[in-house]
Amino acid sequence: MSFKLVVATRNKGKIKEIGKMLKDVNIEVLSLEDFSNIPEIEETGTTFLENALSKARVVSEVTNCLTLADDSGLEVDALRGQPGVYSARFAGEHSDDDKNNFKLLKLMDGVPFEKRTARFVSVIAIMTPEGKSYYTKGFCEGHILKQLRGTGGFGYDPLFYIAEIKKTMAEIDLEEKNKISHRGKALKEAISILRGFL
Repeated sequence: MSFKLVVATRNKGKIKEIGKMLKDVNIEVLSLEDFSNIPEIEETGTTFLENALSKARVVSEVTNCLTLADDSGLEVDALRGQPGVYSARFAGEHSDDDKNNFKLLKLMDGVPFEKRTARFVSVIAIMTPEGKSYYTKGFCEGHILKQLRGTGGFGYDPLFYIAEIKKTMAEIDLEEKNKISHRGKALKEAISILRGFL
């Protein structure tokens, strides 16, 4: 028997990544697209953990299902940790990946490669219908390139270069990405927690 897990996102890229990692776990993965009564959830937290827990709590209360919520983003050292929790709306409230990447490139103009260090951060929160919460964290270190490379992934993936594999996050397939990415690492720990519910 499988049980339902609601992944608190409408981001198709995230759903695909998370769904692929959960394929061997006996869980029916649903997303916010499967529900018509989920209110718009404001991300008002100042940390990834606050935002992840807030999303998980709201969705779990509305659906009465076990819920997994991820809040993730990019921290650039030369920008003192920006865009951080504002990664998805870095170029404004209605920004998209292209606008966010363009703004990042503009702000990083003139910064030499060795000072373009950055990391992707992911915090995953799991909330039960009874209000019990768990969370995991994952990190992936890299550098910000001066131009986009690769067509896979989403968000800042085409600018995020990982020296160990000499590729950007957008130049690797989903299987490899799930092994090394911030979300993949956080999700691996989260899967151990989810197995405890089976």
